[in-house]
Amino acid sequence: MASQGSLKVVLAALIGNGLIAVTKFGAAAFTGSSAMLSEAIHSVVDTSNQALLLYGMRRAKRPADEQHPFGYGREIYFWAFVVAVLIFAVGAGVSMYEGFEKIRHPHPITNAYVNYIVLGVAMVFEAGAWWIAYREFERTRGHLGVFEAVRHSKDPTVFTVLFEDTAAMLGLAIAFAGIALGEYLDMPVLDGVASVMIGVILALAAAILAYECKGLLVGESARAPVVRGIRALVQGRDGVKGVNELLTMHLGPSDVLVNLSLDFEDGLASEKVEAAITAMERTIKESYPEVSRVFIEAQSLQCHRASQEPPGG
Repeated sequence: MASQGSLKVVLAALIGNGLIAVTKFGAAAFTGSSAMLSEAIHSVVDTSNQALLLYGMRRAKRPADEQHPFGYGREIYFWAFVVAVLIFAVGAGVSMYEGFEKIRHPHPITNAYVNYIVLGVAMVFEAGAWWIAYREFERTRGHLGVFEAVRHSKDPTVFTVLFEDTAAMLGLAIAFAGIALGEYLDMPVLDGVASVMIGVILALAAAILAYECKGLLVGESARAPVVRGIRALVQGRDGVKGVNELLTMHLGPSDVLVNLSLDFEDGLASEKVEAAITAMERTIKESYPEVSRVFIEAQSLQCHRASQEPPGG
């Protein structure tokens, strides 16, 4: 399940985007700005997305049952993917449509100062939500670069909100520039161009999010340091000759499944093997709290290799 930090990030974004959406729609209706209407739609999509992420986080907390013995942790990955689809289909699609309509039928903006005020206020709200998301992202990314950290992150809630807020900040800047230039140059068509550019930004953000969520949905292994650490823990155990196979998979942002095939020393009593397995499972879970399930099988290297061969091979 997602952490308390993730919950704080999503709630901050939900409240901020909800307030911004209402303000933008009022400004769009009052001034007739296409870029402002695109920004209003963008904020509605973002607000809906945060609501979906909260719903996914709640669903992911459900305990395991007979139909889902490993729990529901991966459901948050599904809802994060739905968010990416919504950003692309609704946010980007409507923004581009509205922009092309304004380009085809340009009309001047009235009371442009209202747009400037609303955009300025929206930037303050968005900057606050972005900063909360960025601080949580910084806390978890360690020494990794930004894009590398997104690639290796197992909690889609934080990087989804961060990407959304980054796209929102860029969109606000473009809307401001499009409205200002259109008024200064007496070219209302630039308002429509700004709307199309906002749509392009949203489409790019959605594509990146969808790609990252796809990997989590399919199933990703634990981070490399965790895998190396688990291997080192079991290889150093008395009675263990070697590690035949070590498989890990994230069942949720903080829920890792570990499967181990170990080659124990010949002639080792079954009681000692059982005791060693119990001790290893305890040590792994204590060393890596995100590991929730550990399955260890005792198997000779020869038998393990034989089991990997295709039938009849």
